[in-house]
Amino acid sequence: MDRRQFLALSTAAALTPFTLEAQTTVFDPTPQEVRIKKDFAPGQILVLPRSYYLYWVTEERKAIRYGVGVGRAGLEFTGQATIDVKKEWPTWRPTEDMIERSPKTYSRFKGNKYIMPGGPDNPLGARALYLFQNGVDTYFRIHGTTQPQTIGSSISNGCIRLTNEHVTDLYNRVPKGTVVTVL
Repeated sequence: MDRRQFLALSTAAALTPFTLEAQTTVFDPTPQEVRIKKDFAPGQILVLPRSYYLYWVTEERKAIRYGVGVGRAGLEFTGQATIDVKKEWPTWRPTEDMIERSPKTYSRFKGNKYIMPGGPDNPLGARALYLFQNGVDTYFRIHGTTQPQTIGSSISNGCIRLTNEHVTDLYNRVPKGTVVTVL
């Protein structure tokens, strides 16, 4: 065995426990208090789409972690925004891009100005937090869902979904102006 093979095998052996641990970690969407890096200030929201979690930072090194559903590949939001608008039982209309991408799904919205009223059948669910950048609506939201089975997957048109119960809890905690960082 030469030096290169030894280093490669040693590195692989050293990483194996982390790989096995990552494979056996079970996704849990239930809100729970967790410790986080001190890089994030209390009062901020951090979203990690690849792990399907949203963190509401409550105090230094502590956060409440919620399970989320996120945007499909190519449709996800990344970056920083602020919550400038909050709505209970929000109205909804798909964007023109959504109608164009999925004409069968959104056919009832094509060629008209129909806006779906808020309520239990509305895709935005019980609450919505509207993400803005520099005072401009991004059209991305943190919202509830009528499809709680999608939590823990990349299925939305870009928004961040929580169950209606969890988004209501988050909605009651966060004020307008909250900074949201999506990595």
